[in-house]
Amino acid sequence: MAFREMLSRLLRADGQGRAAKTVEAFGWLILIEGAGILLFPRAIASVLHLPPLVDQGADYFRLVGVLVGGLGTLYVVSGRLNAEGFVFASLLDRPAVPPLMAVLWYLEIVPGPLALAFSVQDFGSFLWTLLTWRAERR
Repeated sequence: MAFREMLSRLLRADGQGRAAKTVEAFGWLILIEGAGILLFPRAIASVLHLPPLVDQGADYFRLVGVLVGGLGTLYVVSGRLNAEGFVFASLLDRPAVPPLMAVLWYLEIVPGPLALAFSVQDFGSFLWTLLTWRAERR
């Protein structure tokens, strides 16, 4: 498919399934979160009950924002293009977040509120996509 055709599909999202719409919505959520971390690292760190950031810490947190935003972009584009393989892959990836967050919290690497926020967000969106995907398959 030509680049122009892909851009056209990206803008119109023709033929987008309901499960792909859930992936796109999750992508917008984490894209916005990434932008917030990039633009307001200290405020976001405060909301997440992270320790106050020194200048270098704020810069590294901004880097996390860039990575989260990039992941959000992948979810948005894949959802808009109705990439069924990506939708399925996201069903394998997102349920792994709560156990990983639990381990990071237990090891005192990630504060409880941050681990809980990521866990609820990822697992909730996983359930939404899974139920929608199963309904589409019927």
